[in-house]
Amino acid sequence: DQAKKLERITFHEKLGTVADKVERVAKLAEWLASEGIVPNCDPTLARQAAVLCKADLVTEMVGEFPELQGLMGGYYARAEGLGDAVSDAIRDHYKPVGQGDEVPTAPVTVAVALADKLDTIRSFFAIDEKPTGSKDPFALRRAALGIIQIVTTNGLRFGVGEGEVLSFFADRLKVQQREAGVRHDLIDAVFALGNEDDLVRLLARVHALQAFVGTEDGANLLAGYKRAANILKKEEFEPGVTNSAPEPAEKALIDALAVAGPQADAAVAAEDFAGAMAALATLRAPIDAFFETVTVNDADPAKRAARLGLLAAFRVAVHKVADFGRIEG
Repeated sequence: DQAKKLERITFHEKLGTVADKVERVAKLAEWLASEGIVPNCDPTLARQAAVLCKADLVTEMVGEFPELQGLMGGYYARAEGLGDAVSDAIRDHYKPVGQGDEVPTAPVTVAVALADKLDTIRSFFAIDEKPTGSKDPFALRRAALGIIQIVTTNGLRFGVGEGEVLSFFADRLKVQQREAGVRHDLIDAVFALGNEDDLVRLLARVHALQAFVGTEDGANLLAGYKRAANILKKEEFEPGVTNSAPEPAEKALIDALAVAGPQADAAVAAEDFAGAMAALATLRAPIDAFFETVTVNDADPAKRAARLGLLAAFRVAVHKVADFGRIEG
């Protein structure tokens, strides 16, 4: 899959010199273009721009004025007649370098800028040189924020990493989205499900989740989930076969889950996260009625087991969308 291909490109090359880095970035930029991850990008132009993107570092101009790196490379490339796409990519491949900086949108520039930053993060993580506390000597946090901005601005669909790298992006995403008014606990709730390394899809799910928990149905469903989770934790429930005739409120919840579960599954698969939340909203009334009229810890072991099993099924249905246990409130 894409994540494994990305790992092969970045992790199985030499890490030593700028020339080594340039070769990795060139392979990665070409791959991003050829896989269609960066749409409408010519792989040959992406490789050409990447191969030349660090060439101006050896010039006297950049040696005396380091802030001109990239900019001078763009001038030199244009003077060589390499064309606007390649020249602009060399000039702008460091962007964005901070909040408020221009985010690349030209395909070749996007491929090279993304490749350069991805290689930086994955290579330093590979040799265990990660940011610690306030120390970030290689500006990896800035590189991650740059990747997030490039990916979200251009709607790029691919897995940014696994394991520690993915957790690192999750932390940076919280910082970046906080300014946009997105709650960090909702990002945690989606990341906690695992298998989500597509930042565009993740943010679409988070935005739908934030809209949902802000409604009355969402708030009440969250309260019902917390109550169910607390009971299951306290009782150390283990699923098993039960033979207990359900009461009306139990039957209503069973029927609602039978409809809402598949609906939520289908909506998530179609990336219709608002639709998935709407499916969960139908569980609000039956879970409220269940808690109002049913004694979970019944003296009859069969009834107790059946009711705990129903709460476990409710928890599973909710987890199709997000881990509500990570949501505050």
